[in-house]
Amino acid sequence: QLQFVESGGGLVQPGGSLRLSCAASGFTLDNTAIGWFRQAPGKEHEGVSCLGRSDFARYYADTVKGRFTIPRDNAKTTVYLEMNSLNPWDTAIYYCAAAPCWVRGMSKRGNYWGQGTKVPVSS
Repeated sequence: QLQFVESGGGLVQPGGSLRLSCAASGFTLDNTAIGWFRQAPGKEHEGVSCLGRSDFARYYADTVKGRFTIPRDNAKTTVYLEMNSLNPWDTAIYYCAAAPCWVRGMSKRGNYWGQGTKVPVSS
């Protein structure tokens, strides 16, 4: 099965930081736009951030802009979500998937969804 694998989640205190990882399973990340999504309890999926094909664009939702970054490794095998200054309302299951991405927005649809990684933000 072709999918992404998320990892790095775990309990973190408000104001803390966490780095999530997204790695491809069964296919390459070459020329692939990758989006990070999250779903909080009782809420819909929302786009958080994305990295465009060949790194041509990076997008951050207003709710995370200035706090999150989306770096990748030089080998283009893994994309990360660096989360800083976390708030309790950042609590969610975080997913990554292949999704169109551009400077001013990202697609709400994705392919090859992973199982997600849980990020509880609580003291």
